Amino acid sequence: MRSLVSYLLLLAILLPTLSPWGTVAYYHANKDYIARVLCENRAKPQLHCDGQCYLAKKLKAQQDRQDKETTERVQQTASIQLFWQDTHRFVFAPPVVVRQQPLFAYQPSLYATPVRGLLKPPCCSSAV
Repeated sequence: MRSLVSYLLLLAILLPTLSPWGTVAYYHANKDYIARVLCENRAKPQLHCDGQCYLAKKLKAQQDRQDKETTERVQQTASIQLFWQDTHRFVFAPPVVVRQQPLFAYQPSLYATPVRGLLKPPCCSSAV
């Protein structure tokens, strides 16, 4: 029972792709009838059409019908938006200034050694 269901599902999936082959098989099975009765060029035997014009029209109509069904199916398919980005909202607010402080401030420590006493040049050196 499972194999029957699986074959039916496989056939249902492959049926749209096998449809042109069915039209060609029908043409080959009824080639004489199509050439005598349905062919547009049956009055002109020198063209050797043999119903190929009928086959071409049927295949073209079938392709157009499948294209129309496909476009309708695509247009009716719901789309899922994966992300949303607000690109049209610009907010220009002035920056909030809390307090102006200099970027660098030197604050001498109370416990620092005085620099003036260490960096004195030697006085009155005698050069001999």
